[in-house]
Amino acid sequence: MRAVDIIRAKRDGDALSREAIEAFVTGVTDGSWPDYQASALLMAIVLKGMNAVETAWLTDAMARSGDRVDLSHIPGIKVGKHSTGGVGDKVSIVLAPLAASCGVVVPKISGRGLGHTGGTLDKLESIPGFRVALSLDEYKKMLAEVGCCLIGQTATIAPADKTLYALRDVTGTIESLPLIASSVMSKKLAEGSDALVLDVKCGRGAFMQRPPEARALARALVSIGTAAGVRTEAFITRMDVPLGRAVGNALEIAECIDLLKGEGPADLTEVIVRLGTRMVRLAEQAASDDQATAKVRHALASGAALAKLREMIAGQGGDVSVVDDPSRLPSASLTRMITAPRAGFVTALDALLVGRAAVALGAGRDKKGDAVDLSAGILLPKKPGDAVKSGEPVMELRYNDPARLDAAVALATQAMVVGDLAPAPQPLVLGWVHDSGETMFVAGM
Repeated sequence: MRAVDIIRAKRDGDALSREAIEAFVTGVTDGSWPDYQASALLMAIVLKGMNAVETAWLTDAMARSGDRVDLSHIPGIKVGKHSTGGVGDKVSIVLAPLAASCGVVVPKISGRGLGHTGGTLDKLESIPGFRVALSLDEYKKMLAEVGCCLIGQTATIAPADKTLYALRDVTGTIESLPLIASSVMSKKLAEGSDALVLDVKCGRGAFMQRPPEARALARALVSIGTAAGVRTEAFITRMDVPLGRAVGNALEIAECIDLLKGEGPADLTEVIVRLGTRMVRLAEQAASDDQATAKVRHALASGAALAKLREMIAGQGGDVSVVDDPSRLPSASLTRMITAPRAGFVTALDALLVGRAAVALGAGRDKKGDAVDLSAGILLPKKPGDAVKSGEPVMELRYNDPARLDAAVALATQAMVVGDLAPAPQPLVLGWVHDSGETMFVAGM
């Protein structure tokens, strides 16, 4: 089938045949579809959508575009984890060693920064020497010996997704349910997991900003996973405010280390404990959610999870000394404070604008192939609900390139609102979608 005919069909709102979808994925994989034609179809999908059958076909074709990892030689139920992306979302970096310290085998194929959201691989690469480009044999060895491993897509794991992921980042084609669902699940089906716990972000800093969109994506992900024989659950979590108090690659690694030492922010800890509980349960390492939660909290308090992080860093070639001395992580040379314009309470801290400000500083990519400044980012000493004095720092911008500062300052300043009254606390976990039903914790979901 000709690429132009497939593009026209979707442009006109037609459902694509399985043959057309296979042709698209094959063309992206072997390079016979140039970037401009692949980008055109991506935009047509964003504008016209895909039905559930098309999305399932696309996911399957992308998963089969390369190898599917066989981990059957490793005892136990392998439980993967994935987030749809947010600002300050470093959950995977903590959760993988935490769950592994509780007896869960955690395979994880991660991505790079996408749009205003950070990427797990970029964050991990801020650890000196840390290797994310492991061979499949090295990946399997790490999982067998350490119990967790976070790698990037190899040339043979869902290669179609690797190409499309990079294109979507720079062509305005990120915010699409079928494209997000197929990207997430093609990697998850290929990585070797028996079960999956997904974190679907919802709010200003998420790709799905409205609750109905997030719920629809959660349903789609669970449906695709269940149909493929992988037990899949999805939590819907709030992303109106950055998660934690650090945004940016090395800054977030330092915060992960703090959390595993018992010094992490409450919001990040809450999400990690909730997701970790279900990972332990799905791996059959606890008989109830209460027992699983107790096991997770003990691993955090006892230092077992921190010890597992050391093992993971060492196993992937990283400098383990950063755990004891985070100052060995890349550090920006310049700092600029964003201060409160008046006394009162921080009432809003727009995650989308904070994420864009971090990208403006160099922490993310403006176009495919851009280098990332691993030391750039934003610290958040104040968050919604915190009292501030006039002139008190609310955000601390870390950067190296002065030419980037003005744009970042404008975005960061716009992100912050200070008012007279503290806002009411907002729940972080909004809903839970699983193979036998849904539980919504907040009205309006």
